[in-house]
Amino acid sequence: MTAPLAPSKLGWLRWLLATPPCRILLLGLVFLVMMGMNTDVMTSYAAQPVKAAAHIIALCIAGFAIYIAYAHFIEQRQTSELGVNGLGRELGIGLLVGVGLYTICELALMALGIYRITGLNSWNYMLPAVAMALSSSVFEELLFRGALFLSLERWLGSWIALVVSALVFGLTHLTNPAATLEGALFIAVEAGILLAAAVMLTRRLWLSIGFHLAWNYTQSAIFSGIVSGNAPQQGLIRSTMQGPNWLTGGQFGVESSILALTVCTATGIILLRMAVKRGKIIPPCWQRQASTAASA
Repeated sequence: MTAPLAPSKLGWLRWLLATPPCRILLLGLVFLVMMGMNTDVMTSYAAQPVKAAAHIIALCIAGFAIYIAYAHFIEQRQTSELGVNGLGRELGIGLLVGVGLYTICELALMALGIYRITGLNSWNYMLPAVAMALSSSVFEELLFRGALFLSLERWLGSWIALVVSALVFGLTHLTNPAATLEGALFIAVEAGILLAAAVMLTRRLWLSIGFHLAWNYTQSAIFSGIVSGNAPQQGLIRSTMQGPNWLTGGQFGVESSILALTVCTATGIILLRMAVKRGKIIPPCWQRQASTAASA
């Protein structure tokens, strides 16, 4: 059995693991592995959507537990970003706004005659998207906003953290099937700004999780759309869509369209303005240190 670390060494190791680079690396690796597990679950239980959703929920609970445990044991802090105070309200608002943003895009395409409804499927067609929406919203928000954005923000300040996390978030979508550089950059701008702004405004992850979950679920389960270049799945609505890629998003999905870019980016900018007015912007660590030294 390995001898326990001396208190001084344990303190040094804990300090190192709590630094932003180590936090991003370690939590990032854990959540990437768990996202791979999610993919395996959804593939294995593709014909059993309820069982797939149950397994994904269990993995999501494990993901939250790991995030909270890292904060408690390594960073020695409370995870205010996952605090239950405001959970219901912020998650609920996020779900409603996420549904609304995607629906606005589809209504615009309907008005232009590009998206046409040809019929309805059974409500059972809405079940397979549950696992996908839960997996992407929870783990991508824990990874890109919880681990990456919040770590960078503590180190480099809100604005640099927003730009870097948005670019990383968008470019990782290049690994998706039928991915395009244009689609990845659109996601970096529209979703990267919107989701980071939600965290900056509320200082919690629930609003961004709600946005993310509702957008993906509405896109796939209701409108039968392509989600970020992945293979399309039949949802509640049977439809056809014919039009220029700059409006439809082509094989990447509506998030690669000028409609989503406009609607989601505008919403993100509104949230950023609210965050600025409420004094929620965090300056870089060197500015905070200079301010502390000046006031001492």
